[in-house]
Order: sequence, then structure tokens, then C-alpha cells
Amino acid sequence: MLTKAFIPYKGYFSTPFSRWQGSMANENSILLAGNTAKRWLHEKSWDPGMFDYLVFGNTIGQLHQFYASPWAAALMGAGDIAAVAVSQACTTSTTCIYQAAAGVETGVYQNCCTLMTDRCSNGPHTVWPNPMGPGGEVISENWLMDNFNSDPNVGLRMIETAENVAKEANFTKEQCDELSLRRYEQYLDALKDDRAFQKQYMFPAEVKISRKKTKLVEEDEGIMPTTQEGLAGLKPVIPGGVLSFGAQTHPADGNCLVVVTTEEKAKELSADPTIPIQIVSYGFSRTKPGYMAAAPVPATQMALENAGLTIQDIKTIKTHNPFVVNDLNFALKMGIDPMGTESQGFNNYGSSMIYGHPQGPTAGRLIIEGLEEIAMKGGGYFLWTGCAAGDTGGAMIFKVG
Repeated sequence: MLTKAFIPYKGYFSTPFSRWQGSMANENSILLAGNTAKRWLHEKSWDPGMFDYLVFGNTIGQLHQFYASPWAAALMGAGDIAAVAVSQACTTSTTCIYQAAAGVETGVYQNCCTLMTDRCSNGPHTVWPNPMGPGGEVISENWLMDNFNSDPNVGLRMIETAENVAKEANFTKEQCDELSLRRYEQYLDALKDDRAFQKQYMFPAEVKISRKKTKLVEEDEGIMPTTQEGLAGLKPVIPGGVLSFGAQTHPADGNCLVVVTTEEKAKELSADPTIPIQIVSYGFSRTKPGYMAAAPVPATQMALENAGLTIQDIKTIKTHNPFVVNDLNFALKMGIDPMGTESQGFNNYGSSMIYGHPQGPTAGRLIIEGLEEIAMKGGGYFLWTGCAAGDTGGAMIFKVG
């Protein structure tokens, strides 16, 4: 359990997410994240020099990846601080935030910046030497698609691991379609009143459209309109399975930032010092091989135990749900309503299944949305949880107010 690590209220942002090959497709994600952070800090009139460390997260290699973390620090205007790069697929943001929190807890950092980014678009194609191969033929890899489509440990596509969980729990396509529609409708709530909820935390990304022209990406791109009839008409991706394309996420591009600091500094930086945000606990897991969608449950159980809480103590839940099976399984195993209730929100205002997952910043955006939601509710405990490549999972609990 953590007691000393805090996040300033409004000490965070997420850009919109763009479906791959959209407006951010040609931007180096390291460069875009650093420049976006610099613009955000300038708008808040915060000196980048106030940070004593940067925890930088990304998972898809970019040009100059070797220098990713110190370069990002320099780009955002904090070129004199040290930095580290973290990569843990879709739990990258959570691990970055926890590393910062652990540093604050132990006194290593006083004011730490976490910056997470990724670009699934135009992923790198890597080539590995193979001198013993026929004619010295190289080994090649599409960084994104080859890894989405085969975990080398189990030889399965990610969707196959979700189907394994669905089969074990006897979930039906009808259940998947029903909850997928619910998740889409929850996202639409974030667009009401001229995107009032999203505007509480979202910061535009500035991208190049020519040598001399730029544009601001101010809204999510590539959201697929969803109806009950449309979902019912989609066939399962895997014959005999339960998951259609409407019940899973899509690759995307974007970035986010979260400040992690001491209680005193959080009050100083907070947009409202009466809304403290404490990082309470962290959990992680690795479930049985080939069952990635089940990993959030043991990670959550660990985080709850570390915090001395039960799932009934949690007022808001946000999940990284690349497949809707993740949420069905989580609700079944934790004994809660997958649709959410008035007293316990479950993916209100959106989730990665709907707006995509750039991996690095995915959990960060979800965490930011959860913090905003629970602050609107007057405070309480908030849980983020999600799975990651290799049948792993993460979870983090926050106390707001």
C-alpha cells in the first residue's frame, strides 16, 4: 500500500486517439508526445524544470528509439533531468505511474512526470541477421501485426486467447453483443453537451499536414457507429467463436501525461486543492498460458488485498478491454454487474474497446477518465485494471477526495 504518492487534480492530459493510418499516422510518436507535453505545460504556465525525473512509456519502436526517454524529456523542455523508458504492452501507463509512485514513496523523486505514447500506424518492419539460414536469408518481423497475431510462448493470436476465456466461462455471442452495445452507448455519454466530459481532460495533438501547415487533432478518430442489429449481423472472427469485429478494439495512435508527486506538491499544482488524488495500491498478474483476457482478475485481487479493500468498496471501475470477454469474465469472477450500476460505474464514458488502444497511453487515458468521473461523483475509490500481451495483467487503485 502506498501513502505518499499523489496526482494533482488536472495534473494530466490525454490527446484524442486516432484509428491507425489516421491523422497521427506519420508522426514519430516520441516527437509528438514530447512536443504535446511542452504545449500543455506552457498552457498551464508550469515550468518543465520542476520535474526531477521522467518515466517514459512506449511499446512500438520509433526512429531514435535508443534515445527515447532522454529525448522526450528534452523535447518537453526538461533536458536536464534523467529519464527511463518502460514497455509493458497495454499496461505500460500503469507501470510508469507505479514506478513514479514508488520513487515518491521512497523519497527518490519529489515531482515525477510520466509520459506515455505510441503509434500503431506505420509500425516498423525489423530485420534480424540469420547467417546460418539458406543463402543468409534474413529473419523479418512486422513489429505490430506479427506480434498481435502470435504470442511466441503459446502460438496464439490475441483473439484466440479471449475465445479460450469465453469458452471456459460459456459466454455467448449474444452476451458479447449486448455488452459491446452498452460500451458504445457509454462512450456516447462522453460526447454529450459538445463533448463536455472529454474536454475536462483532453488536449489536442498538433500534427503536420505539409512542410508549412499543421492541424490540431481535437477529437477521437475512427469510432465505429454501433447498433444491436449491426452487431447481431456480424459473424464471429473465428468460426465457432463468440467475438465479432464489433466486440473488440482496434489499433490507434495517441499520447498522455500524468504528474506523480508528493501530497504537498500535488496541492500546490492542483486545479482544486480540495480534491486530493492518492495512489493507493498496485497489482500485477500472469494467468495460465493462452488466457490473456482473464489476467485482470488476479491483478485486481492483488491490488485490493494490498489496499485492504473489497470490490464493493470501489465506486468507479475502468478496464482496458481489448475484447468484451475481458469485462464479462471480470464481472463474473468479481461478482459485479458488467453493465455497471448507479453505485458502481463500470467503464462509464468510454473504454479502449471503443476508442482504440495505442498500447503505451491506453491505460493512462482510462485512468485519467476514471479520476475525472469519480471526482464528479464526489470522491471515493477508483480501480483501473487490464490485460497485456503474454497473459499478463495490471491493476491500480486510487482514492479521490
